[in-house]
Amino acid sequence: KIAVARFTRTMGTLLASGVPILDALEIVSKAAGNMVIEKALMTVRSQIAEGRNIVEPLAQTKIFPHMVVQMVGVGEQTGALDTMLNKIADFYEDEVDVAVEGMTAMIEPLMMVVLGGSIGTVMIAMYMPIFSMAGKTENLK
Repeated sequence: KIAVARFTRTMGTLLASGVPILDALEIVSKAAGNMVIEKALMTVRSQIAEGRNIVEPLAQTKIFPHMVVQMVGVGEQTGALDTMLNKIADFYEDEVDVAVEGMTAMIEPLMMVVLGGSIGTVMIAMYMPIFSMAGKTENLK
């Protein structure tokens, strides 16, 4: 989801800035940070250079979710591809934020238990010799 959000945000920004789609695809493929997406985008780029629209090659890669392909298709047909790409990026960035918040909410209690256990172990390790010595002094009386 992060890779899809990165791809759509970068592509939308480049297209909104007036960069031609073939150049934008080349730039985005290098900035994707994911080898699978990079190869898929270069394949899409070569097919667009042959005269195909963007939706068919995107769908053929089977990497991008169906919703992304459909929204890109709508954006291409309406001439608002950059707007659609930015909306897709917003959606996926929100999904990633929700997933990260959920993971954080699950990890926080676990970290508290681990930290409490560590502190308890250190405290026991410190007080055991003291209790042991106290028991030995009572035996001397």
